[in-house]
Amino acid sequence: MAAATAAALSKQWPPPTPSAQPPLYSFGVPWPEFNDGLSYTDIVQSPSFALTLIDFYSSKYKNSAPLQGWLHRIKNGQITVDGEVITDPSMVLRDGSKVVYHRLPWKEPSAPYVLEVLYEDDDMVALNKPSGLQVLPGGLFQQRTVLMQLRWKEWRNNTLDYSKQHTTQQAHPVPVHRLGRGTSGILLCAKTKRAKSCLAAYFAKGTENIVENRCEGESGMRRISKFYRTLVTGLIENNEVVIKQPIGVMHYPGVANGLYVASSSGKPAMSKVYVLKRDLQRNQTLVQVEIHSGRPHQIRIHLASIDHPLLGDPLYGIGGCPKPFEPDPRDDDFAEDGGYLKPVQSVPGDSGYFLHAHQLVLHHLTTHEMVEITAPLPLILQTQEELDQTKPAEKGNDGRYIMNSCHEGLHQYLRFRSHFVGGKFHHSQGTMKSGHDHIHRLVSFVLLLVLFQFFTFLLSQGSSRLQVVLFIYM
Repeated sequence: MAAATAAALSKQWPPPTPSAQPPLYSFGVPWPEFNDGLSYTDIVQSPSFALTLIDFYSSKYKNSAPLQGWLHRIKNGQITVDGEVITDPSMVLRDGSKVVYHRLPWKEPSAPYVLEVLYEDDDMVALNKPSGLQVLPGGLFQQRTVLMQLRWKEWRNNTLDYSKQHTTQQAHPVPVHRLGRGTSGILLCAKTKRAKSCLAAYFAKGTENIVENRCEGESGMRRISKFYRTLVTGLIENNEVVIKQPIGVMHYPGVANGLYVASSSGKPAMSKVYVLKRDLQRNQTLVQVEIHSGRPHQIRIHLASIDHPLLGDPLYGIGGCPKPFEPDPRDDDFAEDGGYLKPVQSVPGDSGYFLHAHQLVLHHLTTHEMVEITAPLPLILQTQEELDQTKPAEKGNDGRYIMNSCHEGLHQYLRFRSHFVGGKFHHSQGTMKSGHDHIHRLVSFVLLLVLFQFFTFLLSQGSSRLQVVLFIYM
């Protein structure tokens, strides 16, 4: 059983490292420069008093744009009423009128598009999601998402043997859980409606068990387990830590539905942390985290709540709450499309940390067998033993170690590029230049890193220092 295997993995110390599974294949379509825009339709239910067009939008959708932003959109001809473009904000709406806001196409922030397939059968597919790619549409990312790449790919027809009531197909696979934009690793997707329902129930059951305090000693109740790798600041003293910090929501500028934070009045959540390596020199700890519930940003919040925030996390600080920030003085300003300006403070989608969904163990919904899926680890999240296993001197990989190092350097460059171009430095000319300067410095650093790794590779193959020096001058 998958639950029994997960329990066994949890009890071993140090936690065993599953063998890396090479991807079955990869797919992805490059993003168009601009998306297709969006349309938002409403049917007016007018109260007894006269309701103007500007009153309707500025009151019902105040989280989308400030008053001046909605005035800009109306005067720009982006609103239709019963099929007719209206540019007069004071027009009085009739009960039952159909109003449509047409959001113009825009250039979404930079994001990777290639997805690796780690596991696939007739019911589900497991992807290796890169850091910087959002799973579902939201905010500035409406097209550049995992969901859109799943829609664009042509999937083969399923050949299922069981009865017709179970063969209702999805047009394309859909994610059954989320990973943060900055999180990489395993993303499970359902290929049928039945699979979507069953897998969603697996995830919901784990959270339900936490609510009812049934997580301890009842491993048979769990049908899915997820293990993550991450780097945290500071040195965690104990080898194993169980975190049961509740997670709630607080008001936070730039996050319409509130920000998830550590809160004594929040919902139950549980994470088990296992220390893999303590780096005294850098004052950081490499850990494995098993989550027993699925609250948003749970690992980031839980590690921060015990005073060990994720290394590079721009949002969550010690205590599991957002880091202090200065109030935004631009209350009356709006972006080019009329919406709010990008907040000056960090928001949940900002990247910079290292969090990887490394392993998933589940009870298969059709075969009832145990399925273990593993996503290859980034170099920065590997232990020394794991790094040694990839060295060509020991395993005869014929240069794959240096290629992995080059790939990892590029991965880190894209991670930071996504953070700065797609986030803080994307929306104002004044800071764009400094963003580009920062990226150029990052590129130089990555190139130096790649050269260093290559010279290390030459030496590991038996080349003398003189040969390496001669190579540099050639």
